Amino acid sequence: MSGAIRAGVVLASSARRGEWSRRVGVRVADCRMVALVGTVLVVLIGSGLCSGTETALLSVPGVRARQLAESGGKRARALLAIKQHIARPISAIVVLNNVFNIVGSIAVGTVATAVFGPRWVGVVSGVLTFLVILFAEILPKTLGERYAEQVSLWVAVPVRGITTLLTPLVVLFEVLMRPLTRGERSPTTNEEEIRLLADIGRNEGIIEDDEVEMIKRVFQLNDRTARDLMTPRTMVTWLDANRSIADARDEVLASEHSRIVIADGDLDDAIGVAFKHDLLAALLEDSNATVGDHVRPVDAVPWLIRADDLLQRFRQHRGHLVLVIDEYGGTMGVVTLEDVVEVLTGPIVDETDRRPDLRGYARARGRARAHRWL
Repeated sequence: MSGAIRAGVVLASSARRGEWSRRVGVRVADCRMVALVGTVLVVLIGSGLCSGTETALLSVPGVRARQLAESGGKRARALLAIKQHIARPISAIVVLNNVFNIVGSIAVGTVATAVFGPRWVGVVSGVLTFLVILFAEILPKTLGERYAEQVSLWVAVPVRGITTLLTPLVVLFEVLMRPLTRGERSPTTNEEEIRLLADIGRNEGIIEDDEVEMIKRVFQLNDRTARDLMTPRTMVTWLDANRSIADARDEVLASEHSRIVIADGDLDDAIGVAFKHDLLAALLEDSNATVGDHVRPVDAVPWLIRADDLLQRFRQHRGHLVLVIDEYGGTMGVVTLEDVVEVLTGPIVDETDRRPDLRGYARARGRARAHRWL
């Protein structure tokens, strides 16, 4: 009887130990599954944050970052500092992203082997790759590009801290890559990009049509020279300095210009300009003065000078007319402040302009004369 009792006790103890072992095994399996899911989430979240941050920082224009920094704020100033030296922060983000992807993949593979066995490691790797592409690359980069400004301001300060922390490693990579990255950096923008942005702004209703045209015309200042803008020599109204004002009365009255070039016998020997109203006032006084008595000094510029330099010259010297000189020192024509302004605004025609396009008229007349000679 006692033997039967002992046998029963042994069987009961074995059953309890089996049940305890089974429960422990289930708990271990559950813990491993939780560890697997947690590792996958860490990989996806970490890699996604790095991908979205990188895209957002690269999508914010440098000009916009400067505007935000001028308006104040610690995050905006941090963003501007990152944009001014973007290479090192981006390198730090890439390093951190690869840590999440590579180390995380190894950790996921190790935990998956413990949970499912080595046969299922390939399947787990395929699923992880799909999840990384979708939730750690495509989705965060799309959101980073769409909300670039908000995301960049939010991550600017942490990115500067991460960059400082990973500086030794990033500097090592920079030294290794220096032979492959030598050369001058390309400019952040160019004329064609600004023109394209102006067209985009017009299409989106942000910029008016006349503003777009003005923006595009500004770039012409650097492309046009005095020769392109001048009134040619054949159309210039000029008077001999030695003539009396009474003798030049008809030419003064017929002139459509407010300033008349004064020369010493020949236009190549121009000595200045005279205001038309000064000459008319002298006529009313019935004086015997000569045209040269009312001459004012005038500047001369080479025909190669650009329109933007001409505009600055007019502003500095407070003048409205300059002579255009060729490579031999002869007078090619004259350029006025109005000629330069017309590059920005288009043709300006007032009630005194009998021929709005003197250059076109002079070319047409020159072709007609050449045709007669031929």
